Amino acid sequence: MSTLLLRAALGGLLMGLANLVPGISGGTMLLAAGVYPSFVEAIAELTTLRFRRSSLALLAMVVLSATTAVVLLAGSVKNLVVDHRWVMYSLFVGLTLGGLPVVWRMARPADRRVAWGAGGGFLAMAVLAWAQAQGTTMGASGGESWGLFFLAGLAGASAMILPGVSGGYLLLVLGMYLPILAGVDRFKTALGAQDLGAITEVGMGVVLPVALGVVIGVVAVSNAIRWLLLRYEKATLGVLVGLLLGAVVGLWPFQQTVPPVVGQTVVHGEVLTAEALAELEVEDYPTAYFSPDARQVGGALGFVLLGWLVTTLVARVGREGRTP
Repeated sequence: MSTLLLRAALGGLLMGLANLVPGISGGTMLLAAGVYPSFVEAIAELTTLRFRRSSLALLAMVVLSATTAVVLLAGSVKNLVVDHRWVMYSLFVGLTLGGLPVVWRMARPADRRVAWGAGGGFLAMAVLAWAQAQGTTMGASGGESWGLFFLAGLAGASAMILPGVSGGYLLLVLGMYLPILAGVDRFKTALGAQDLGAITEVGMGVVLPVALGVVIGVVAVSNAIRWLLLRYEKATLGVLVGLLLGAVVGLWPFQQTVPPVVGQTVVHGEVLTAEALAELEVEDYPTAYFSPDARQVGGALGFVLLGWLVTTLVARVGREGRTP
């Protein structure tokens, strides 16, 4: 159990780092660390009011490590991604690919179910990456409903559980990224001003549906994954392989931040206004692909290898594979 807790701590650390970077899935990092099935099982047990000391210890270790990473490294990781995007994306590609041997060992011997599942998972992530790159959104600007906020909460919860699925991707595709941030900011302002009317309005209209979506999503998705692993193990593991490979599509490293232009640049599906530009954070600036030179190609390959080595070493700690 001590070895599993060590892997849970490392997986939680990687999960926390992943949650700081758009396009990276925390579930992917847990899968790379080899604790994903145990993590899902522990959540499923907790939500069905079964309390095992080992499961509670694993969850506590993951949550504590992830929280520590977010609190201590949020600013540094954000600045590195903004200022050195191709370097950090190369590193995260390697971290993601390092999880493939773990899930592949779980899926062996591979058969048609694994192949079809992998194809479906890869296609889903590739389409999602394409939609995000095109700026495609499904939400209605300025007219977000209670149901859409609830759906956004479900999407965020799915990103916590499903390897390869980024919450940023899903919220951008749904068109709910900015509305949720704006709602949270209004809620904080209302709390500071002790404006009961605004607290009630934003709390009931934004915070409550998002929170309900997250809670229900975590419970539903974790139990669904557990059920699928028990009954359709090969196909489910194949989907996880596809999600891991597909996650790399949205992390093509040779991207750079592009300064936005008022009236021309589209950010999160909307044409940028002067007012929006004044409130736009640097990390939300649009990005564009560029043609790398030989030095950048070599450097990217080196950082991919470094990331792959990190998750490979994490996965080798103990070699428990799937722990019930």
